[in-house]
Amino acid sequence: MDQQLPGRVRVVVFDVGETLIDESRLWAQQAHTVGVSPFTLMGVIGALIEQQESHHKAWDILGVEAPSAATEIRPGDFYPDALDCLLAARDTGFVVGIAGNQLAGATSCLRAGGFDADFIASAAKWGVAKPSTSFFSLIADASGAEPGEILYVGDRLDNDIIPAAVGFRTALLRRGPWGQIHSRHVDSSLADLRLDSLTELASIFRAATSGAPAEQPANELRRDDPAIRTVRASDADRPSYR
Repeated sequence: MDQQLPGRVRVVVFDVGETLIDESRLWAQQAHTVGVSPFTLMGVIGALIEQQESHHKAWDILGVEAPSAATEIRPGDFYPDALDCLLAARDTGFVVGIAGNQLAGATSCLRAGGFDADFIASAAKWGVAKPSTSFFSLIADASGAEPGEILYVGDRLDNDIIPAAVGFRTALLRRGPWGQIHSRHVDSSLADLRLDSLTELASIFRAATSGAPAEQPANELRRDDPAIRTVRASDADRPSYR
C-alpha cells in the first residue's frame, strides 16, 4: 500500500539504535562481557519486549551485573539503507536531525560515517532521555520547528512512537526485535507511517517533493536558518544504552 508523507513536515529526525545502526554486534559484545551467550541474552530481551517489560531487567533475570562500559559503534554497524535515506531527506529539502539514547562517542561515529545531520541531539548533554516527552520538546527547540512539522523515525512504540505522538508526526520502522514485535501491537496504528525499511522512506521523501517547482525550496525551513540550533555531544557524554 502506498504511503504519503504527512502534511506540513519540514524536519526529519532519526532514532539511532535499530534505525540507523544494527545493534546485533553491540548486544553480542555485551553478552560476552558478562559471560552469557548472545543467544541467551537476546532470547531474554525478546521475551521482555513481548511482555512490554523493560529490557534492563534482563541482567537481573540472568543473575549478572549490567555491563558498566559502553560498546563503541563501528562503521560496519550502520544499516545499508541508513545513509541513503538521510541523504534523500537532505536532498529533498528537509532539515535532518539525529536524536536517540545513543552510546558515548556516537556523535563522532555518526559524522565519521557520513551522517552529517543538521543537528545531533545528546541525551546526556540535555540530562533527559527517551521516553520522556521533555526529550521531544528539546528536539523541537533544536530544530526551530513546531512539533507538527517534525517527523520522528524510530523502531519502538514505547521509546519513540507513543511519546512523540503527543505532537510530532511519526514513522515506525519494522526491524530489530522491538520493531518486529511492536509493529504487531494495536498501538502501531498511532504512527503516521509504518515502514519495512529506510529505502521505503527515502522513496516517500522523493515522491513528496518531486512536484515542487525547481526555483522554490521544498520546505521553508532551511539548514542556514538561525532558528536551527546545533547540538553536539562531547566525548564526555555518557548516554544510557537504548
